[in-house]
Amino acid sequence: MSVDADKPIRSAATVLLLRDDPAPPAGVAPLQVFLQRRVRQMAFAGGMTVFPGGSVDPSDVPDTERWAGPDPAEWAQRFGVTPEVAGQAVSAAVREVFEESGVLLAGPPGGQPGSLTAQAPLWRKQLTDHSVSLTEILVESGYVLRSDLLAPWAHWVTPPHEPRRYDTMFFVAALPAGQAADAHTTEAVEADWWHPSTALAAFDAGEMTLMPPTLLSLRDLSTFETTAEVQASCGARDLTAIHPRFRDEDGRTHVILPDGSTHPITRAAS
Repeated sequence: MSVDADKPIRSAATVLLLRDDPAPPAGVAPLQVFLQRRVRQMAFAGGMTVFPGGSVDPSDVPDTERWAGPDPAEWAQRFGVTPEVAGQAVSAAVREVFEESGVLLAGPPGGQPGSLTAQAPLWRKQLTDHSVSLTEILVESGYVLRSDLLAPWAHWVTPPHEPRRYDTMFFVAALPAGQAADAHTTEAVEADWWHPSTALAAFDAGEMTLMPPTLLSLRDLSTFETTAEVQASCGARDLTAIHPRFRDEDGRTHVILPDGSTHPITRAAS
């Protein structure tokens, strides 16, 4: 991944966890995404509303014996990184989603993840307090990591002026049948399922604070009706690493993407 002599860049993974609302409001698409508002005291993105995710941990070493779906080399080809970096990011994505939402993208070999066992809360606590690794949980449970439940979404690198820098791979995953996402994490003060259009309206009203990758991802999601539509689109997404540049124009700050397009990332002046 990228290297900066002054500010080391940490590898990270973020997951857009999706589901379809069984009873959406009239005129609103079923698609929902899980969002968390981070504790204000957090060193990075404190008080921001984000998708589940975090930096790669030294324990995020992929175990190919307990792995189902695209292997690290295939993920590396999609994101333009090394197999080692890609494997660590996929492992971190699965670990972070479990720690922060209680959703486990793993299950018995040859089967679907399904409902979690009674051991799941203990595994989650052990992961959070770093007393076990994801690999150790997979070995104990007999599960395999389901990388096929993830799809590539985007690749963002934190700008040089930020005090903490991350090279983050963004993934999409559908909520497995029989599982539920919750807010039982010390990193967030609240968490819930949001229709992208509703979240964007909250941002425009000043009720939600979003970083550029989250904001632009929500705008992208708002063009889809269902989880299946999002998943079907992922194979064609541009995963060129985004090193965002910014420009002030018409009273708003815009981010400039690799394709030259500009997108407003601050609210219009009232």
